[in-house]
Amino acid sequence: MNAARVLRRLPWWLAAAALAIGCLIWIYPFLWMVSASFKTSAEVFTKGLDLLPDAPEWANYERAWVEAEFGKYLLNTVIVTVCTVVVVVVRCAMTGYVLARHEFRGRKIIMGVLVATLFVPAGYTIIPLVDLSQKLGLLNSLTGIVLAMSGAANVAAILLYFGYFRGIPKELTEAALIDGAGFATIFFRVMLPLARPVTATVTVLTFLSTWNAFFLPLVFTFSRPDLRTVSVGMLAFVGENATDWSGMAAAATISLLPVVVLFIVLQRYFIEGIAGAVKS
Repeated sequence: MNAARVLRRLPWWLAAAALAIGCLIWIYPFLWMVSASFKTSAEVFTKGLDLLPDAPEWANYERAWVEAEFGKYLLNTVIVTVCTVVVVVVRCAMTGYVLARHEFRGRKIIMGVLVATLFVPAGYTIIPLVDLSQKLGLLNSLTGIVLAMSGAANVAAILLYFGYFRGIPKELTEAALIDGAGFATIFFRVMLPLARPVTATVTVLTFLSTWNAFFLPLVFTFSRPDLRTVSVGMLAFVGENATDWSGMAAAATISLLPVVVLFIVLQRYFIEGIAGAVKS
């Protein structure tokens, strides 16, 4: 018997209480992080699981923004994330469209290779990736980070577009061809606008993975600390003898705000995109 059946058999108030408790357990780590951003470093440990600080320490945010130069890291992250999302959406949408709507030799082989890349650990590709970026003069640059982040297979995004485009009637494409539309016109003016729910889903997933990426941005900014992203910038709070936990919590809270806002704005399309692609 699954959890949904159990909840349906319970009284509404008991089911609501169970869901509320589960929700509280789920979001408690986030609430604790926000609370820690208003505590002193000593209170982070002495308060334990208590969420209320003795007195809000707004200086933690000032220290994170000014002294740790987190504003610069946030700007770098926005540039890298936005550019990566645009490249991934266009590339994956076009790949999914071609695989779903066009028959050609080697199509199944390409699909098989794409799925096989899911089992390749990301660490295996970092050495050739860095070597190639260095030879192209892209190491220690935001452009290099964008190309490295957007150059992955992104199989999940391709499959989402593949499933969605495959469910669109062929008559729509045939009508556009009769009107004299070419490949680019059909894709950008007909198919891509119809795939708005999937685009929102891919945008959220790519945004999250790029915004939280640590390993690649760390490797690409070893000799350029000014190009660090927010995840790598957290190292600024780790000293030789001590760690500024309250400042780190403030920086983490700042870095999570854009993610939360984006998900709230796109959550309806995100759910529609996942459901539509799976249904197709």
